[in-house]
Amino acid sequence: MNGPFFLPVRDIVRKPGEMREHSFDVTLAEKWGEGIVTVEAGEELALDVRLESVHEGILVSGTADAQYTGVCGRCLTDITAPVEVEFQELFAYPGEEETDFEVQDDHVDLETLVRDAIVLSLPFQPVCQPDCLGLDPETGEKLTASTGAESTAPIDPRWSALRQITDQDGAAESHAAEKEES
Repeated sequence: MNGPFFLPVRDIVRKPGEMREHSFDVTLAEKWGEGIVTVEAGEELALDVRLESVHEGILVSGTADAQYTGVCGRCLTDITAPVEVEFQELFAYPGEEETDFEVQDDHVDLETLVRDAIVLSLPFQPVCQPDCLGLDPETGEKLTASTGAESTAPIDPRWSALRQITDQDGAAESHAAEKEES
């Protein structure tokens, strides 16, 4: 049993203070993520990992870099952007306390750790640019700039009587302002 995320730790197991560093690339065999952006299968994932032997197990820390692809949550334009995550987890020695991650047969398997870190860092509502205006609600075309005219939302007919009251208040205020000026 071996895979691209398996790192050997035989030479540092139960030797507190020993450390190894690894830098490697992994090509993803399957898509990571289920939202409107994902890290696609075939994407290169760059990993920088430090393995440190401690009394309880192997402390794994590092970074992972990849590209996610998907669509803007406002205008549905295709987007691709980098994602970089940091991770740190203790892989405990087997037979001791029950833990989520364990050293197995003199190696550590980083796949679950790295996948969880990357998927949780993917944006929930990604945008193509911070000030993306989205789509025009009437035409469905992408809005590129403000039209300058303030568009008023349609008023529910049940509230139309209140609009007359606010219109009267506005007229009364402007009439009072004119009197003060004269």
